[in-house]
Amino acid sequence: MTDKIPGLSIAATISSGPDSIEILNSECFCISLDTKALKQALESEIGQPGLFDLIQQRCPYLFATRPVFVSQANIARMEQVVHAIESVVALPAYREEILGDSAHIASHNPGGAKGVFFGYDFHVTEGGFGLIEINTNAGGAMLNAVLARAHRACCPAIDEMVTAQNKTRALEDDIVAMFHQEWSLSGHKRALRSIAIVDENPTQQYLYPEFLLFQQLFQRHGLEVVIADPSEFTLHEGVLKHGKMNIDLVYNRLTDFSLSEPASATLREAYLQNAIVLTPNPQAHALFADKRNLVLLSDPTRLQVLGVPKATQDILLASIPRTEVVLPENAERLWQTRRGLFFKPFAGFGGRAAYRGDKLTKRVWKEILAGGYIAQALVIPGSRVISDHERAQVLKFDLRNYTYDDKVQWVAARLYQGQTTNFRTLDGGFAPVYEGPVDPSEITCSTIPESDNESSHIGGHHNTGCLESVVQHETRLFLIEEDTVKPLEHEHYLALVRGKSTAQEYAGRRFTLVDWYVRLVRGQPEAVVNETYSWLVFDAQGRLDFNAAHEIDAETAPTEAHWAQLKELVFGAVAVSNTK
Repeated sequence: MTDKIPGLSIAATISSGPDSIEILNSECFCISLDTKALKQALESEIGQPGLFDLIQQRCPYLFATRPVFVSQANIARMEQVVHAIESVVALPAYREEILGDSAHIASHNPGGAKGVFFGYDFHVTEGGFGLIEINTNAGGAMLNAVLARAHRACCPAIDEMVTAQNKTRALEDDIVAMFHQEWSLSGHKRALRSIAIVDENPTQQYLYPEFLLFQQLFQRHGLEVVIADPSEFTLHEGVLKHGKMNIDLVYNRLTDFSLSEPASATLREAYLQNAIVLTPNPQAHALFADKRNLVLLSDPTRLQVLGVPKATQDILLASIPRTEVVLPENAERLWQTRRGLFFKPFAGFGGRAAYRGDKLTKRVWKEILAGGYIAQALVIPGSRVISDHERAQVLKFDLRNYTYDDKVQWVAARLYQGQTTNFRTLDGGFAPVYEGPVDPSEITCSTIPESDNESSHIGGHHNTGCLESVVQHETRLFLIEEDTVKPLEHEHYLALVRGKSTAQEYAGRRFTLVDWYVRLVRGQPEAVVNETYSWLVFDAQGRLDFNAAHEIDAETAPTEAHWAQLKELVFGAVAVSNTK
């Protein structure tokens, strides 16, 4: 499901109430990253000395300072989408169509292996929902298992949630069992003995610390483990070898999904000879992760032709944003509607070469037209307020469901700024996900001084505590035109958006719409906890013209003069004068 009405804010589409997940994501600061606990988890419990320092030096923005809250309904809905897609991929007609258009190696029978660590990535808010993409070598599962040990809460209600939902040790046991299962499904009767964790130049990979965590985990369970570049292997008499070590199973972290690069030649041959269990494998990538599959999965006609049950179709069509391949015949239309689209390469990963339509330049558009891209309807990511400063720091987030064999093993968030997740954002990175509801009236937390959190920097993380009392919230809307700022009643705005009302006084004019989500204490505005700005255009009859608003290529941020007017309208003249 996407926001079908451009310009309609999240605050305008969700229902208000004390159990709103949006309130927790905007107001709860009582869970923070405890770097003492993180260091202990990395170096003492897991037994990897020096790993904490390695993370600080090489990837300081790997772990977010705050968790993300998600409703139980949306957690269940994500799992429902996973089951729906897995059921479609199991259809012979789907497999025949997809594998027929894939690289030849994708048709090779992987011998029963399912593929470890699929990642189903979603954008989820209380007013919007969409599966963004599927990955078949999703990184971060072990890092999230460690992270879950290192977040601390300072109020009983939240602490109870953290404790109840911390299933770290169960995840680690599931991970080991999953690799043994891959070995067994491939027809082997003897026990699994050795695993190679393979990526290009692994010691230089951003997530190399995770490779070390996997190595430690497997070794604690009696397995022989090596971390290696694909070029370091040899194939001798049907046995893949790394030096003198025989390799049973390869945990494949390569982004050379079809093993077509020269460095992957030995792995490719070993896989085709069934000399190893390769997981995940080229067939899994072709069936699940190629972005073109989203075109089929969001097309009702093609789903019907494949014989997908009506109930499954309904789930997919409501949850996967409409996707199409960029072709010369649709290029002009896609360019004109680009502001509501996201463009991704067929075999993209990690957000590379992916672009929001409203950020496209003519140069990049030419590259997209050269071929190999899909256009996907834009689904707004969730937002997490991570500080309670006057201009609150707000990060975007997506939700990754780690899955194996149609089972969701773990859900994690990734906090970021920019077009896509990047692990380059201060206070961003992987974050724990906690299921609601939690009654905000129970959240009465004290501030934890920064001095109590030694080594409080991993990307500048700090804890500012959380709310000291129960608060209320409301949306305040304003229209900006040149130097004028005027309030807009929320109910009137909703009527305009839904086409049930017109505004003749605004006919033929355009405005910046200011949407402030305001915290109230005893009924009085105290702070702006979230803010969005967008264009609002009225046609000659006073109706909202969403297409015209999308076509505007200009900034919407208020000026300092606008800010002064807005603050006076919300907080009053006295409050504004006190801030000068």
